[in-house]
Amino acid sequence: MAAYFDRFVRRHMNALRLARWGVPADGTGMGALVIYSNHPAWWDAAILIVAADRLFPGRESFAPFDAAMLEKYGIFRKMGAFPVDLDSARGAAQFLAASRAILGAPNRAVWITAQGRFADVRARPLGLKPGVARLAEIAPEATFLPLAVEYAFWDERGAEAFLAFGAPLAAAELRALPRPERLARLETALTATLDRLSADVVAREAERFETLLAGRRGVGGVYDGWRRLAAALTGRRFEPGHRSGDAEEMRSR
Repeated sequence: MAAYFDRFVRRHMNALRLARWGVPADGTGMGALVIYSNHPAWWDAAILIVAADRLFPGRESFAPFDAAMLEKYGIFRKMGAFPVDLDSARGAAQFLAASRAILGAPNRAVWITAQGRFADVRARPLGLKPGVARLAEIAPEATFLPLAVEYAFWDERGAEAFLAFGAPLAAAELRALPRPERLARLETALTATLDRLSADVVAREAERFETLLAGRRGVGGVYDGWRRLAAALTGRRFEPGHRSGDAEEMRSR
């Protein structure tokens, strides 16, 4: 399924980019991971599946999923999704019980879109759900990683997806804080990571990012057919991308 979503993202997006300053640590000695992110778009599930495969290949990854949506998109069960009723106290208990079992093994990771709803990347405060802070109590050996996710259109017809990880937070240190302060600490870390990532996205400088996936470039169809023919007639290399500099960067990878 990771290979399927790899192709899916390539087909529908121009690129998946990781901020050079936001590359995650290798995870050595970090125990189980709680990777918590904002939730800007429908695309998040596909992007996080690809990120898990590319950046944490040695870990088993799991994610809470709205129970109603999981009934509709059952394929996600095969990829580590577990159902949570988002509208009841029973759902909170489901989330904690499943997370306790998962985070008991050090080679696992739980990926959480911690806002619990779609929210604009510019919205402040983020409004993280309190359940993410409770995980420090049930998995004191775990490490929390804030993950900023953003999308934008640059110079190609396809969108760009951007990721950046913040500094790791030890569950034991978070656990020592009262729950409200703990949640605030997690939100502050994710907000700072989002703000820094947004500044790089606005700058529109591809060299600030590592390209994890490069999608199909150009417009396609008749328009690119004429461009290809014109390049052949003049002895030039055909570059489907809008900017030749980006094409050179893609080839170098």
